[in-house]
Amino acid sequence: MASTDYKALGTPPVCVADFCLIPIGTPGPSVSSEVAAVQRLMRASGLTYSMHSAGTTVEGSWDEVMKLIGQAHTLVHQNGVLRIQSDIRVGTRTDKKQHFSEKVSKVESILASDGGEPHAKKSSTFGPRDEARSGVEESDDR
Repeated sequence: MASTDYKALGTPPVCVADFCLIPIGTPGPSVSSEVAAVQRLMRASGLTYSMHSAGTTVEGSWDEVMKLIGQAHTLVHQNGVLRIQSDIRVGTRTDKKQHFSEKVSKVESILASDGGEPHAKKSSTFGPRDEARSGVEESDDR
């Protein structure tokens, strides 16, 4: 086996990360204002992302995505939250380029061939090429 220079290893050129930032010790059970702050950061980043009920999926270079998740932590800390935990799942692929929206569309097309609704409600995905972006809906249920 060839010797590997571990210090010279780079990071993957593209990744998809799904993360859930969990503020700990907020005054009440709602975290919708923290979620909205993070979504504003996502929008400003220019990366492709999609908020869902349990977090946010974001894609870009490994370094961009990890920096953005770190910035989300910093932003929420700056807004007065003293402690944060995040669950992060990251996927990388080297055999082809595939956006997370394409993965969802593929499954939806399989479900559509069953003759039923592919899924109850479409989610919003935002990326650098979007002309119009909807605002973040804030809910006390988050």
